[in-house]
Amino acid sequence: MEYRKFGNSGLMVPALSFGTATFSGKGMFDSWGNTDVNQATRLIDICLDNGINFFDTADGYSFGESEIILGKAVKNKRDKVLISSKAFFPLTPEINEMGTSRHHLIKACNDSLTRLGTDYIDMYFMHQFDSITPIEETLNTLNTLINSGKVRYIGCSNFTGWQLMKSLSISERLYFSKYIVYQGFYSLCCRDLELEIIPLAFDQKIGIMVWSPLGWGRLTGKIRRNQELAEGRIKNGGGDDRGPTISNDYIYNLVDAIDQIALETGKTVAQIAINWLLQRPTVCNVTIGARNEKQLLENIQATGWYLTPEQMNKLDQISQVNNIYPYWHQKKFPERVKLPI
Repeated sequence: MEYRKFGNSGLMVPALSFGTATFSGKGMFDSWGNTDVNQATRLIDICLDNGINFFDTADGYSFGESEIILGKAVKNKRDKVLISSKAFFPLTPEINEMGTSRHHLIKACNDSLTRLGTDYIDMYFMHQFDSITPIEETLNTLNTLINSGKVRYIGCSNFTGWQLMKSLSISERLYFSKYIVYQGFYSLCCRDLELEIIPLAFDQKIGIMVWSPLGWGRLTGKIRRNQELAEGRIKNGGGDDRGPTISNDYIYNLVDAIDQIALETGKTVAQIAINWLLQRPTVCNVTIGARNEKQLLENIQATGWYLTPEQMNKLDQISQVNNIYPYWHQKKFPERVKLPI
C-alpha cells in the first residue's frame, strides 16, 4: 500500500481509506448496506492485512450506529488504526442538535468518542458549512478540542471555495489550528471539485480526501450502453440517494473509454476510476466503500500500479465538461492563469 502525506500535516495515511457508511444501514443508509459488527470486523481485518489502517465514519451515518459498529470492530486494534469522524447533521429533533456551534460541537464530539469507544479522534471533519454560526466560534471550538487531546487534526467537507478560504484566513489571523484536508465528492463522472476546490487546495497545501470515487455507483462497471440496470441503489434509489443528475449518454461514453483501457491493463472499471483519482493533483486519499469482501478486495487492487500518461489523458478528455464562467474565460490565458488541472 502506498502512503501519502495527509494534507498540510506530518501525518502519513494510506492512499485508500475505508468508508463505513454501509455499517448498520438505518434510514437513508439502508440502500447503501447493513454491515453488522461481525462483518465489519472481517472487512477491517482485510483492510489491515492490505495496509489500509484508516477508517472514515460520521455521527450522521445511521444515526450514530456506524460509529458504534466501527468502535466495536477496532476495539482491540485502536493503536493500529486511524479514525476520522464528522459533525453537523442532527441526530435528534432538538433545535440546537445541528450545525457547528460550540454548543453542538462539544456534545457531538463527546458523543462520538463514547460511541467509538476511544478517547481521541484522529481526524474530525465539519460535515457541512454552517452559515448561522460565526466561523470564529466553530474554529475556536475545534482548537479547544485539539488542545484537550480529543481531536488531533481537523478538516471540512462539502464547503464552497470561499467558505474554506475564509476559514483558513480566520485560523491564520487568530492562530487557530487550520483545516488540513478537504473531503469532497470527486470522480471521473463528476469533476466539479476542479473548478474551485482543487486550485485552492493546491495553493493552500490542503489535501483532498475523495468520497464516492465511483460516482454514486455509476463507475462500478455495472452500467453500460444497451444493458438493463441491475437491481440496486442506482435503479431503486430516490432523491439524494442517486447523487447528482448525470446524463446516461455521458456515462455510457465514459464507460466505453474505460472499457478500452481495461482491455489494455487487465483492470476493472472501478479500479481504473480509482487509479485515475489517485493521480490527480492534491488528492492524498480516496475513501472506498464495500458491502462485502469481494467488493473490498477489488477496490484495494486499484493501487500498486499506474495508468500511463496517455491513458490518463484519454480519460481526462472523455470526462471533460464545459466550465462555467469565469473558469472558461480564465482558461483562455494559460500563460497568466496557472491552474493545477
